[in-house]
Amino acid sequence: MSRIASGRAPGWGAGITLPSVRTIVLRSDLGGLDQTLRHEVAHLTLHDAVPGRVPLWFDEGYASLASGEFERLISLQLNLSVVGGQLPSLRELDSDLRGSARTADAAYGLAASAVAEIARHPAPGGLERLFSRMAAGDDFEQSLIAATGLSSDRFEKSWQADLRRRYGFIAWLLAGGIWAVVAAVLGVLVWLRRRSDRPRRLALDQGWEIAPPDPLPPPVDPVDPKQ
Repeated sequence: MSRIASGRAPGWGAGITLPSVRTIVLRSDLGGLDQTLRHEVAHLTLHDAVPGRVPLWFDEGYASLASGEFERLISLQLNLSVVGGQLPSLRELDSDLRGSARTADAAYGLAASAVAEIARHPAPGGLERLFSRMAAGDDFEQSLIAATGLSSDRFEKSWQADLRRRYGFIAWLLAGGIWAVVAAVLGVLVWLRRRSDRPRRLALDQGWEIAPPDPLPPPVDPVDPKQ
């Protein structure tokens, strides 16, 4: 697969799409082939509908949404990325999508959320407006402004702000992060208790003398029953 993609496919990738030759390549040694195929077909459909170039974050985000990978939007890893303040820019998101498997997993969810942000704009905006403008010959930047009323820089800030509202600390807690908080609090309490008890335990050890064990009695010869 790496050879067919001229080295552009990451080692952890499950499939690639080559729109110019209308070819999809899947790895049969990995599970979830049905879902992977839907994802790659979404790439092919997008490039059939849009003649111009689109950013990688939009390409992957659209394929994730169109193929029904909605779990990416509610994954705990996405929430952790938001809570930790680690939101990348859209340009950085392109690099993360081709990074390590761990980095890419969060990046796919973030890319899907960015495309969903465009789709939430009501008519005459939204994805339909973006696609129609690109089909008419506008580039992605012009089409994004027509679909959202925002330039890419302003859209990025709006998307990041929306992410923090939707997937902030409360959402992270509801997704299971509260157990991580509870475990951390319990760990700190145990450490503090042991630290406060240490002087008392040392004081209890003072003045104790352990007596040597009593000597063992000498062995007794067995009595002969014939005597």
